[in-house]
Amino acid sequence: MSISRTRALTQWVADTTGLEPDAFTLAPAGGDASFRRYFRLTLPGGDTQIVMDAPPEQEDSTSFVAIGRRWRAAGLAVPAIHHADLDAGFLLLEDLGDTPLQALFQSSEHARAQTRQALALAASLQNAADPSPLPRYDAPLLNRELALFPEWCLERYLGLETPASFAPLCRDLVERALSQPAVSVHRDFDAMNLMPHAGTLYMIDFQDAVAGPITYDPISILCGRYWRFDPATFDALAGEFHAQARRDGRLSAEVSEASFITQCRAMAAQRSLKVLGIFCRLTFRDEKTGYLERLPHFLDHLDDSLAALPEHAEFARWCRQTLRPAIVAKREASS
Repeated sequence: MSISRTRALTQWVADTTGLEPDAFTLAPAGGDASFRRYFRLTLPGGDTQIVMDAPPEQEDSTSFVAIGRRWRAAGLAVPAIHHADLDAGFLLLEDLGDTPLQALFQSSEHARAQTRQALALAASLQNAADPSPLPRYDAPLLNRELALFPEWCLERYLGLETPASFAPLCRDLVERALSQPAVSVHRDFDAMNLMPHAGTLYMIDFQDAVAGPITYDPISILCGRYWRFDPATFDALAGEFHAQARRDGRLSAEVSEASFITQCRAMAAQRSLKVLGIFCRLTFRDEKTGYLERLPHFLDHLDDSLAALPEHAEFARWCRQTLRPAIVAKREASS
């Protein structure tokens, strides 16, 4: 963050709060995979708020503000947006603390319990938020996401050719995604974007929300970056979500639990391939560190997902025999 932008941010906070700069403090409060940065504002009385710095030439916060205010008005747990200057890229938000949900994943029992709470929040989002104002999670977007895998993971990172079995897999995954009921989708409903605060679980980083498949947010937490559930636990948790969705009317009675779980696995395969590509892009295009270390975890999620899609056994075999050894070799060479 440049000195001039730091000064501009400090002056904006002073103007917004009506305080002199020496009457408050700003301390770093973390960042994320984007160009956004966060600071904790401590006011004279000790109350705190979060200042988001989202440089407008790199981050458009329009959707974040619009979605946040709309979802909060619908009764959903998202941080209050106290002030927003979209031209400057400065926002003043409710402070939800420093403990994302994954900090509570201290055992398999804790991970299961916290994931159930997250799935209940996903259900609330689907029940309360009208998806119609959101961009559609359509075939072009799904295919662009899938294309990140061969472009950044295979070609840029590993120097591998894309197997012939990838194209039919993509066609099937997109078709399955589009066949599902469309709901409001957070699109990064992972534990890092869920904040327990004052007895409530909040959603953050929802600026990329779309109207899309009912399974997407559930599999984002079930196959997230911080935990890998065994197949029986995955099926049980997905089955509970299915039963609740049918009771709420988000799924018709014709959708069986078995078919819903298969849809979850197909959606998880799509997301795992996307994440493998994104993590490599974050490394090589955006020069962010630490993401290559997480590739094996999402490769495990991909293996689990493909095991439930026997019609794509050829691609699953290529993952085992070619993709995984190539990733292992790359990591060993760089260690």
